[in-house]
Amino acid sequence: MKNGSALLNDSACAIVDGMVRDAERLRIAVSTGPLGERLVDAGAAVLGSIEAGLHMARATMGGLGEVMPVIDGASTRWPFQLEVRSSQPVLACLGSQYAGWNLSEDKYFAMGSGPVRLLARVEPLFSTLTYHETAASSVVVLETGAPPPEKVVEKVAGATGLAPDRLTFVYAPTQSLAGTVQIVARVLEVALHKARDLDFPLEDIVDGIAAAPLPAPHPDFITAMGRTNDAIIYGGLAQFYVTGPASAARELAEKLPSRASRDYGLPFAEIFAKFKGDFYAIDPLLFSPAEVIVTALETGETFRSGGRDAEMLEKSLA
Repeated sequence: MKNGSALLNDSACAIVDGMVRDAERLRIAVSTGPLGERLVDAGAAVLGSIEAGLHMARATMGGLGEVMPVIDGASTRWPFQLEVRSSQPVLACLGSQYAGWNLSEDKYFAMGSGPVRLLARVEPLFSTLTYHETAASSVVVLETGAPPPEKVVEKVAGATGLAPDRLTFVYAPTQSLAGTVQIVARVLEVALHKARDLDFPLEDIVDGIAAAPLPAPHPDFITAMGRTNDAIIYGGLAQFYVTGPASAARELAEKLPSRASRDYGLPFAEIFAKFKGDFYAIDPLLFSPAEVIVTALETGETFRSGGRDAEMLEKSLA
């Protein structure tokens, strides 16, 4: 991808403009904030919808990924899954979709995702991810149940150089239909993030596809968070197509699945309680799909590791 264009930001804005046009059908609410920012509530004070969550997920990927519901005929208990794929997986998932921008302020907690991160470039990740954009407007996606306060809007505006009225904030809590969808749709992103933590050369990951079961939302935040994480940790499947030596592809396949983590083996809600709610005390290597397939394009070899855990899914998603 060439630097300088506004490809991801323009694509995300177009996706969100479509959401705004279809707001009634998607059961979302659109308003204008005190600084002129556009606010799209996809599941906080409104019911929202699965389709709204699909649009959110596509927007977070800057239009460089497909997200769609599919049926897994082999699963009788959790047959509906989300499938995510991208021919630009590193840029779509790490450069845009990853919720890596801390936008917390006082008692308001939120991590920002979406192509706005390519404009702000305030995260350490962008010291290695060299792609950048300039854009006339942008989209911020927040996993939260409240619109951003003025200080957060000002922070985003200051970091991006965009006036507040050129920013759209789309938000939905974990407990909502849309929130559940957009979180599970990160199954490919968490695999890429772990590959980076394992020091696999990101430029060698040239294509990717992943899927995870779509759990039911739950009104309790901890339960809802547990379900969305467990859908990936115990039910996620990801395949990477990589260049470079087959030995590196084999090693990535062996190390990438979630069961390689020291914290594997309990529902996520129980792991969260075990660490007294300290998310950052949990082994970061836990956050990856249950099963991984890596294909070495130069030799045609495919390596597999891990496996989906129906028993753990039953404990968490039932």
